[in-house]
Amino acid sequence: MSGTSPTGPGSRPRFAVVDYGAGNLVSIEQALVSAGAAVARATGPDDLRDADALVVPGVGAAAPAMERLERAGLVEPIRRWIADDRPFLGICLGLQLLFEGSDEDGAATLGVLRGRTRRLDDAPSLPHIGWNQVERRRDHPAFAGIPDAADFYFVHSYAGAADGAGDEVALATTTHGRPFVSAVARGRLLGVQFHPERSGEDGLRLLANVVAAVRPASVARDDLPVTA
Repeated sequence: MSGTSPTGPGSRPRFAVVDYGAGNLVSIEQALVSAGAAVARATGPDDLRDADALVVPGVGAAAPAMERLERAGLVEPIRRWIADDRPFLGICLGLQLLFEGSDEDGAATLGVLRGRTRRLDDAPSLPHIGWNQVERRRDHPAFAGIPDAADFYFVHSYAGAADGAGDEVALATTTHGRPFVSAVARGRLLGVQFHPERSGEDGLRLLANVVAAVRPASVARDDLPVTA
């Protein structure tokens, strides 16, 4: 695991950002560092060993993304991470991959949330690019200090659609044609369809809230006494 080093022992929670060739990682890494995290890229399972939180970013299509994750040996470790309810953030494609499959290319995805990734219905334009309101269905610590219906930045043509009993994971919706799910949350899992790293002050505040939620566990772990 290599990347930005912590400023001091226990001072910054360690965020592993999965590098699977699906999008520019520099902006999310820089935003997480600004939000108070120590960041390193993860290209294989060993890179998750010392992480406090896991981030799956990305743009692009589901099938090649899943193929790259499979080749890297990361599919099952990501599923186990989420099953263990460890801090997880999925961004854009990283949110879509949480569902069972994608209508974009027929890929089977991680399947940790019920539902599929579907094309935006009745969209006035595709891809959906630019700022749009994120309207929350319920409160969540990640949105602390952020007004409801604040604008965030989107770039996508598909979005995850929770099915049946899986609908309770929906945290926020956005309207582009019809409403779609723009954020999900379950336990310590958070997924957002927008790009917080490109969403100005509110995007950085959301990342800072995510980092702050991880920090207490990280500091407590680092402060444990070393025994022989």
